[in-house]
Amino acid sequence: MKLPFVFAKRFVAGEEFSSSVPAAKQLNQAHHQLTLDLLGENVSSRSQADHNVKAYVDVLKGIEQHKLLSGISIKLTMLGLDIDVEYCADNLFTLMEHARTQNQFVRIDMEGSAYTELTLDLFKRAHAEYGAQHVGTVIQAMLHRSKEDIAELADLGADIRLVKGAYKESRSRAFQQMSDIREAFNAYAEVLINNTSFPRFGTHDDQLIRAVRSYLADYDIPYSRVEFQMLYGLREQGLMDLNRLGYPTRVYVPFGTDWFPYFSRRLAERKENIWFVISTLFKR
Repeated sequence: MKLPFVFAKRFVAGEEFSSSVPAAKQLNQAHHQLTLDLLGENVSSRSQADHNVKAYVDVLKGIEQHKLLSGISIKLTMLGLDIDVEYCADNLFTLMEHARTQNQFVRIDMEGSAYTELTLDLFKRAHAEYGAQHVGTVIQAMLHRSKEDIAELADLGADIRLVKGAYKESRSRAFQQMSDIREAFNAYAEVLINNTSFPRFGTHDDQLIRAVRSYLADYDIPYSRVEFQMLYGLREQGLMDLNRLGYPTRVYVPFGTDWFPYFSRRLAERKENIWFVISTLFKR
């Protein structure tokens, strides 16, 4: 039985693009850029993957129609990565052609570590064709391999969003202790600040935010050189405070009917999220 959407509404703007537009406009009015994220992953049929390509294109059109300051985020398993790599590549390039024509931006999201190599290979192909002005990707600090990935992508001039990582990974593939993940994140943040034009940091972790801010201050680097990003429904005041200090800010705004995996990951991250969801059930 599917859970009612009321459980997810803290973290998900709506089950359709149209229902997410009011929240998107409100966030733009608060001076935040956006990344709209159609939820879903791991499709197993070409018909569903083809449908998802069209849905992503419709989101790009909707962004233009509503004059939203937003890009989109995609998962390659939504485009058929589990079916066939070249089929997925064709779908990605179809989507990228629309993005380039409309002068829009596509963030290729990172999934579990089983997909990291394939995702980066396809990202590098897209980056070679469309450049950092139209396509970027995500690196998870928790993965052991990310040290080499960060260095390679920085050399390419890639647009990178650095996050801690939300997927459960084995000890052989990822750091397990938060102190180790934070140490890696801070090291990679410095590499990105020094070697890329506009790094993006997706985190709600005050320790990491303070570390980035301190590094910028220590080396007299303008606030405008980095972007802080947070997820819809989390730390709204914290992001607003950063924006008022002069840092560019962005909110990831997820929507769609396939919200349960995303919702589950948000609950797993912080026990406070669970109590918030429970408390909303008793409010009007």
